[in-house]
Amino acid sequence: MLVQKLVYDTDINFISEIYELRIILKKKDINIGIVESVEQDNHIVKLLCDDDCYNEKIKDIIDLYMSNVLYKIVIKEYKNREMFDYITENYFFLKQDEIIEVEEKIMKILLLESFTETENYVYYMNKINNIIEKIKEFLEENSEININGFIRFRMKELKSNIERVIDKVIENYMVEKEYKEFVKLLKYFVDIQESKIEEIDIFINEGGKYIIKNKAGKDIFNEFMKEIADTEIDTEAKMEDIIISGLITNAPRKVKIYGKDNCMNKEFLETIINVFEDRVELG
Repeated sequence: MLVQKLVYDTDINFISEIYELRIILKKKDINIGIVESVEQDNHIVKLLCDDDCYNEKIKDIIDLYMSNVLYKIVIKEYKNREMFDYITENYFFLKQDEIIEVEEKIMKILLLESFTETENYVYYMNKINNIIEKIKEFLEENSEININGFIRFRMKELKSNIERVIDKVIENYMVEKEYKEFVKLLKYFVDIQESKIEEIDIFINEGGKYIIKNKAGKDIFNEFMKEIADTEIDTEAKMEDIIISGLITNAPRKVKIYGKDNCMNKEFLETIINVFEDRVELG
């Protein structure tokens, strides 16, 4: 019985994935046949299954696997045809080397090779799963697919999700870039001035509150406050800004941090570590 017929031109090659599918199914005691042929410039692959063992469950497994295969083809085709234009039109301020860098990040995420930005994992997977589900719906409705035609006529309804992923990756890239520039500037301020204090100790209690002391154990947070005119502590984030400012102003030779696991703002700690580097000790 014919399960699926795939037609594609020589610019697309995914036959190795088809044979991998047969290996996967064989481990589940499901045997399928693969018949390849060439007509003019088109490759044709037919997936066959014995009538005796064929059922809707097998069809669903094949459709799910093939939808993931076609998804990767769609992503690569979009990258080759449209991604650069989309990025340059919508993010014209990016330099050439930055475009190359973000394209690499985008492709790793879209091809499920890397999720370095774990806080956006759910967002990315929702968009990717939406694309795969649309492809799977098409496979369920059609036993014969011209892959080049599918890409040509269906790309429009798939690319909105692709481009939302691109937008999110570039948004995170710009935030990270601004953060690195911010840290670089703070490091510059620390490096050009003499240390006003030998050591500053930061204690973080179980509630995430901060206590700032000098080497002798004296609370010096109020001194930080005096160094910032007209400042009021209205939120915990504001307090963290004051601590960072106090550290930069005093440029201590050593910063000791106790109770780092209690910190509710990991970026705050990362900023101190990135700016003061080997001056930092974690207690």
